[in-house]
Amino acid sequence: MALLLVLGAVVGGSFYMLSYSLTPREHRGDMAAAYRLLYQRMPDMKPWMDSLTAHGLLCDTFVMMPSGYKAHALYLRADSAHGRTALLVHGYKDCAVSLSACYGRMFNRDLHYNVLMPDLYAHGLSQGDHIQMGWNDRLDIEHWAKIAHDLFATPTDSVQLVVHGVSMGAATTMCVAGDSVPSYIKCFIEDCGYTSAWDEFEQQLHDQFALPAFPLMYSTSALCRLRYGWSFGQASPLRQVARCRQPMLFIHGGADTFVPTRMVYRLYAAKPQPKALWIAPKSGHARAYMDHPADYTARVKAFVWRYIK
Repeated sequence: MALLLVLGAVVGGSFYMLSYSLTPREHRGDMAAAYRLLYQRMPDMKPWMDSLTAHGLLCDTFVMMPSGYKAHALYLRADSAHGRTALLVHGYKDCAVSLSACYGRMFNRDLHYNVLMPDLYAHGLSQGDHIQMGWNDRLDIEHWAKIAHDLFATPTDSVQLVVHGVSMGAATTMCVAGDSVPSYIKCFIEDCGYTSAWDEFEQQLHDQFALPAFPLMYSTSALCRLRYGWSFGQASPLRQVARCRQPMLFIHGGADTFVPTRMVYRLYAAKPQPKALWIAPKSGHARAYMDHPADYTARVKAFVWRYIK
């Protein structure tokens, strides 16, 4: 009887933890709320966004992904880009508007890049029923890279692409980097990504619930594989960066406790050259740009200009 009770608790806990971790935000399609969140985080974004809207420069696109769902993205052109393009990937339960847009401003206004900002599966205005933690998201970002190539190529300028992700978007970026990618993807930037979905969930299980990894991590990961076709250990940026031969810039907040700063050192060590690392002083999770905008922009500019002309 006691064993049945324990098994029931583990099974019930696994369903709860999977739902807690991978259920999309309830009102994820509320763009007005997304804009309010953006302006709350960065009030100086509003005049720039208002100007883009007034001049019809911030464009929407909806596409059908190879897996069969409708996906959404925002994009911006830069007259002097000459094919230089940034594909920006937002984080967990975020969207193109509420976080990617500030990085879009950096690339578009300050670096003169075209910018494509997708909503990941089950985020923003994209369809989807669960959060993929960057693993299957990598396949969608690889498709978005092809779309960016077709969208921004001109008869005189070929597309040169940097993929830049933050938090779960950084994990997605690293997962992309470990696959075979087309030659027009020149480099990658990851900002505060985790080593694996397993490591991140184990950290949060400890921090939020004071629970050990066994047995819930194992049972919930198995349930994820049964329901969605991937496991927490399979979603491993650490394993993917070890396969990456393109340049990558690693950025992490020096005071990040949500995705602990120690993770970036393992990621950086696993990545073959060429690579670069910047620890943003005293910054928490996904705060490096907001805390150090001039330094962040200068470091990103110096990095991408080595590989994108």
